[in-house]
Amino acid sequence: MDRAKLRGLILGVILALVCFALPLDGLTVQGRKALALTVMTVVFWAFQVSHSGYVAGLYLVLLIILKVAKPTVVLAPLATSSTFLIMGAYLLAASVRSSALGERIAYFMLRFVSSYRSLIIVIYLLTFVLSLIIPHAWPRALLIMSVMLVVIDTAQIGVQDARQIGFAVFASSVPISLIFLTGASITNPLAVQYAQVDLGWIGWLKVMGIPSMVASVLTCILFLLLFKQHEKLSINKQAIQEKYEQLGPLSGKEKRILIWLVIAILSWATDSLHKIDIGWITFLITVLMSFPVIGEVLEARHWKEIPLHMILFITAATAIGKVGAETGMNAYIAHLVLPTHVPTNIFALAAVVTTFTMIVHLLLGSVLSVMGVAIPALLAFVSELSINPLVIVLWAYTVIGSHYILPFHHMNVLVGVGEGNGLYSQKETIRLGIPLIAVVYFITVVIQTLWWKTLGLIA
Repeated sequence: MDRAKLRGLILGVILALVCFALPLDGLTVQGRKALALTVMTVVFWAFQVSHSGYVAGLYLVLLIILKVAKPTVVLAPLATSSTFLIMGAYLLAASVRSSALGERIAYFMLRFVSSYRSLIIVIYLLTFVLSLIIPHAWPRALLIMSVMLVVIDTAQIGVQDARQIGFAVFASSVPISLIFLTGASITNPLAVQYAQVDLGWIGWLKVMGIPSMVASVLTCILFLLLFKQHEKLSINKQAIQEKYEQLGPLSGKEKRILIWLVIAILSWATDSLHKIDIGWITFLITVLMSFPVIGEVLEARHWKEIPLHMILFITAATAIGKVGAETGMNAYIAHLVLPTHVPTNIFALAAVVTTFTMIVHLLLGSVLSVMGVAIPALLAFVSELSINPLVIVLWAYTVIGSHYILPFHHMNVLVGVGEGNGLYSQKETIRLGIPLIAVVYFITVVIQTLWWKTLGLIA
């Protein structure tokens, strides 16, 4: 038996019992139940007591059995378009992976690489381009990494430089995923849900596009400053050209995928005109991609690409906020851990939100669980201010979605750790993550605040 898991199990249960037993002033019995189950669940996730999906399932069922909230509240996220966006995103990514479209784009862009620096820059540009057609960060990064392994092999790149190139692939996916609403099809729409506002694809690009692009450029510059090349790099362009030619002309299947991808992007970009949520649009497109004549891309086996555990995880993370609001838990946490005085200066408020969110993120790690705990508490904290909730949510989400120190702080980074994946280790993530703190503060406190004042989002 894993001792760490056992310790996490015991700690989670003890903390849950303590939270429920203590006479917490200002918190009802239902609120104490919600707090106890939330603390236990977060501890279980942090210690990986069981698979995240099973822990999420336990939390959801206990909320209902113990009558903390009604099933319609607990399971409300399942009935939203975000659930169907997640399913559609995974199916869309599966369709691209079933073809050679991604490789074609990657090998084409590698023609412009002549040095280590240009290779790193192309990795960031390639991640940006693919974020338009593959609405999930992990498949994008793994696809790019498969091409980089060819570059590493043909150019006979040394171990140290190979690790840095691999890390660049997964590190680039972190800030770039925040540029488009569909760049991180799980967490970006979830952030909008927390704000309870209507924000379409273009709306997200307008609000988050510029700050996220600045964050991506700064991260790339920081990466190049910290990770210098160790050996002379000589790209074997002949080998890359041969790989590109081996793909042959576009197949009929690839042409159909390309047409559907164009339709998807146009549908996302015009959602403010047709008024159809991108979740329904994305799922509809992937369903049609399975039909004869017009599709014949997706098959029955591709349903396996949709992770049920992730849907349960997201439902649980969202339920933390919804149940917390209904039982008074969110307001209690905000009163307990946040300053009693809410700053009226917008820059000071941005700094408080950034600091609080970063501390919670460093302690808990999981992006989704931190969103479930930090964002509802912050919304309760600023409830007396006449400020757009989207501002608070996106400040907090930018911190959660763009920063890490250890690999477990961000799944985009975690999936690439190891020789069989992105080749890098925890050492590289710490080296970039610590100075990245300054970049995060600069983006939230300065860039986002000034940009949103320009847009009129902040009065």
